[in-house]
Order: sequence, then C-alpha cells, then structure tokens
Amino acid sequence: MKQLSLTDNFEKHRKKTRKEQFLEDMDRIIPWQGLVDAITPFYPNPQGAGRRPIGIERMLRIYFLQHWFQLSDPAAEEAIYDSRAMRRFVGIDLGTEPAPDETTICKFRHLMEKRNLGDQFFHLVNQYLKENGLKVNRGTIVDASIISAPSSTKNKKKQRDPDMRQTKKGNQWYFGMKAHIGVDTETKLIHSVVATGANVHDSVVIGDLLHGEEELVFGDSAYSGKGDAINEAAPNALDLTQKKGSRHQTLTEAERDFNRRKSRVRARVEHAFGVMKGQFGFRKVRYKGLAKNAHYLFATCALINLVMAKEHLLKQRGALQG
Repeated sequence: MKQLSLTDNFEKHRKKTRKEQFLEDMDRIIPWQGLVDAITPFYPNPQGAGRRPIGIERMLRIYFLQHWFQLSDPAAEEAIYDSRAMRRFVGIDLGTEPAPDETTICKFRHLMEKRNLGDQFFHLVNQYLKENGLKVNRGTIVDASIISAPSSTKNKKKQRDPDMRQTKKGNQWYFGMKAHIGVDTETKLIHSVVATGANVHDSVVIGDLLHGEEELVFGDSAYSGKGDAINEAAPNALDLTQKKGSRHQTLTEAERDFNRRKSRVRARVEHAFGVMKGQFGFRKVRYKGLAKNAHYLFATCALINLVMAKEHLLKQRGALQG
C-alpha cells in the first residue's frame, strides 16, 4: 500500500526525521493481519450495497496515529494532510485520493469501542510477543497511576464526568481514573490491565493483575499487607511488596535496606508508565466515561508493549531477511 508520490523524486536532500523512523519501525513490527482479522467480522462488507468502505488496515493505522500523537478525530484528519510521514504510514497519495474525513475516523473509533476490541488487541499483541520469544516470566511488578480528567463544571451539563472519581495523594487532590498494570520483571512488558475510578485503592485489584504462575510479586507500600490476596491469586508467589512502617513501629535498618533492594526491581514498572505518559502523552483522559477510556487504555497498553519490544522484534525481522 506504500506508494512514492511525484514529490519524493525531487526531495534529494531530505533528512529522515525521528517521527518517520518511528513509523517505519512500527510498520515493520505490528502484526497487521492478526489485528485486521479481529476487526473483520464487525466491519462493513466491501461487497455490500452502498459506498465501498475504506480498508480496515488503513483505518487501523489512523487509529494508532491517534494514540501515538494524541490526535482527536478532526486533528487526525488534519495531521494526515499536514504530515508527509503520516501519509506514507497510512498509505495515502494525495495526488490520487483524499484522506478519510473526521466522521469516518470517528465511526471507526466507535466501532472499536462498541466491540471492545482494545482488550482483544491487548491479548493478541501479547500472544504475538510470546510467539516471538518474549514470554511472561515468574515475576510480576504491580503498580497504578492516576490519569487526570477535567474537574471543571463549565460545560453544557454543568457537571463533572460522573464516572471519574476524586482521590488524595500526599497533600494534592486528583480527579480522574486510575490505570492499574501488572508488568513482567524481566521483559518489562505489561501482561495485565485494570481501569478504575481514581478513588479505588491500588491494592484492591492486585488479584486481577497477577497471571497466577508468579514466584515473585513486587509492589510499592500501597500493596503492603496484601499477602492473602497475593496467595489466593498466585499460590506459589513470594510477597516482595515494600514493607511499611507505622507511627508505633518503625522499620529496622535491615528492613529499609531490603526495601531499597526490592525497589531496584520495582522501578522497572516506570518504563511502561514512561511510554504511556511521556511518549504517548496519555496523562489526561481522552473521552468522557470510564468505559471509553478503559478501552483506550487497553489499546494503549498493547501499543506500549510493541514499543518496549521494538528492538527485539526488529532484530528478528533483520535476521529473517538476512
């Protein structure tokens, strides 16, 4: 689907940008056919009556651009017209066809949400990574991060999003949702995701973040005292969550030293949150309602895993081509 336009032949002094390189790399490693097959049963039949629908893979590429570059539906349409790198990734030559309009992009996103395909994508990507040698190991790191939502009531309904919740962290109040993840200690890949309101304590969903085969479970002090829940979800797991002192019983020097050593492993979970919030910019909710944002979170985590595994997958592609 990639075509060279007339202008490509005259741009002799172009330098490949980081955006272009990123999109080329992702184009090579994403399992397009498997993801397209997951959408096909729910997509309009190209042989049916009416206007021929735009190809699934093309719409999926636009959908991923929205995640990577924080694009709304109208902004995605504008970006395709504006960015040569994005047009090449989507496979559009403006000399022969226009970009899909914002309504088409919106309808595709709604289809993804209605069929909960983000969750399915997350599991398909993890299966694909497993087949390519990135298997879940015997250790899991659990953690959670707040995704902020607008707290203002200056809108048509004069109210905040009823699905979002408020919580206090330190001396600061936050309003929004919470992304809970379980990350493999070796590969640093996300294997479990849960979305809740921000007021749900991190430790409440710890059982949903374990795959059951763990031998080691790491987490910060928010998960302290959840040994029974860990044992129920993963019977063979050793609880290595941070030990927490209290006003009446401070930690010994040995306990503080053990916490520091556990923190060196636990810190690996920040790599996933770094991609989520730093690279993908998912610091604030994208839509109204927990269900839509949970779907967005699952799709984002699938793409995070592909980014985290990029070097491994590219080496495999190079070895196969060689």
